[in-house]
Amino acid sequence: MTLLLLGEFENPEVWISALQTYQPQLKIEVYPDVENLAEIDAILAWMHPLGVIEKFPNLNVIISTGAGVDHILRDPNLPLDIPIVRLVDESLTSQMSEYILLAVLQYHRQLIAYKTQQSQGVWQGLAPRNTSDCTVGILGLGVLGLDIAQKLKMMGFSVRGWSRTPKVLDNINCFLGEGEFKLFLSECEILVCLLPLTPKTEGILNQNTFSALPQGAYLINVARGKHLVEEDLLNALKSGQLSGACLDVFQIEPLPKNHPFWVHPNITITPHIAAKTIPASVAPQIIEAINKSQGGLLLNNTVDVSRGY
Repeated sequence: MTLLLLGEFENPEVWISALQTYQPQLKIEVYPDVENLAEIDAILAWMHPLGVIEKFPNLNVIISTGAGVDHILRDPNLPLDIPIVRLVDESLTSQMSEYILLAVLQYHRQLIAYKTQQSQGVWQGLAPRNTSDCTVGILGLGVLGLDIAQKLKMMGFSVRGWSRTPKVLDNINCFLGEGEFKLFLSECEILVCLLPLTPKTEGILNQNTFSALPQGAYLINVARGKHLVEEDLLNALKSGQLSGACLDVFQIEPLPKNHPFWVHPNITITPHIAAKTIPASVAPQIIEAINKSQGGLLLNNTVDVSRGY
């Protein structure tokens, strides 16, 4: 068996060490140093060069290094007969929920306003609010969305969720499809985007969406940069329709030095770090996917290419 690391891997040796800890005999190559294209059985991919995957004639499985697969599906020459597996990892889920909780509480406890007061030398307490009076809306109720929805509810927030497939969750109001989208948005003081990136969700964070939110709402985007129409966000902040935003993902990454987001007083920026894959944590399920694909067994967490997730 030979696994190929294909794409942008900052520290491929860390991945190799983690994987071979669980399966020492696994041969691992790092693109473009491939001895024999026909020997590649599995690919572990992140932002791979387009048109490369189709060159491996005996490929059994493509594995994403994270929960999202849009970076794989963007390839127009992707062989559609090869199963794609995404990673579902407790560490990724925990990291994502920690980040969102931090962003929600930063807004709810008015830390941004206090930071401004600090820079001005102002000592003034602001009126507190109960969590039950703050409604958080979660766009996307997959593994990540479900986890943060439940944690926010446990903290006392009013929580609602929106998805394209029906969901029934205890004590969380669930909304379905385009017909209930504006109804979902109508009470979201904080809107969190956790949607997969598909042709139907690209640009969903736009003027129409922002205008359906209560005035002064706050946006948290931890999904993909292409969900957001950046100019519409700047306009919504300028008009006061939105009070601020916390952004971890962007149309272009790294964010260009001259981008207006850098200096906007009401935008918090982080460099796509909300949830980073830890190789040692996900290695067992990668090995399992490779072994199952070799034996023709049913794979876990496979992607429906037609839906994009």
